[in-house]
Amino acid sequence: MNPPSSNPIADRKINDVLDRLHARARREMPGLVANLALGALKGLLGGKGAIDADEKYVHDKLIPIDRGQGWLIYMLCRGLQARRVVEFGTSYGVSTLYLAAAMRDQGGGLVIGTEIETEKARHARNNFAEAGVADLIELREGDAFVTLKDCGGPVDFLLVDGFPRLARPIIELMAPQLRKGAIVVCDNVGHFPGTFASYLDFVRRPANGFVSTLLPLRGGTELSVKT
Repeated sequence: MNPPSSNPIADRKINDVLDRLHARARREMPGLVANLALGALKGLLGGKGAIDADEKYVHDKLIPIDRGQGWLIYMLCRGLQARRVVEFGTSYGVSTLYLAAAMRDQGGGLVIGTEIETEKARHARNNFAEAGVADLIELREGDAFVTLKDCGGPVDFLLVDGFPRLARPIIELMAPQLRKGAIVVCDNVGHFPGTFASYLDFVRRPANGFVSTLLPLRGGTELSVKT
């Protein structure tokens, strides 16, 4: 007898959209890896503007969290009974769907996303509608330092998954809005340890109001709790 699926999300519509988006992400991965390798080489050679070039390349790419991370943030939100969830870096809405699934399955809540790329925001809204969770999501389009300045109340959960160089100022912006016991998950820490050094310095200093540790997911995913 086969064991039951480890996928905690039962909704077929949400899973169908996630399957499609994860499949696209797999197809894009070889090009992303090659671009990152080229950018690293340029940086070692003292090339200028490598970060800007990388961000230009990824403007239409998914680069989502993987399924394991998605299931983790779903379970964390369920465990918290989170009602107000925020993510930095919505892109095409993969992580947003995992968060919205948690809101739906626990009886309601709000996911606040932010995306600076207009075309990505358009695709994300289409994905939310297709998955049947648009009513649970407020996608704020524009500069995150404007759109997330006021999230309307205490935040239970934060996902940091935008441009790595902005992670530190984003957590500084969001820290006062996080309620005691809130959880923060930061993606890609293992892939860009140098870029995330400032972020890690912030969340790992108890004086800043967090306790934090690195999880062995996707090369390193930082999980922090607001104390």
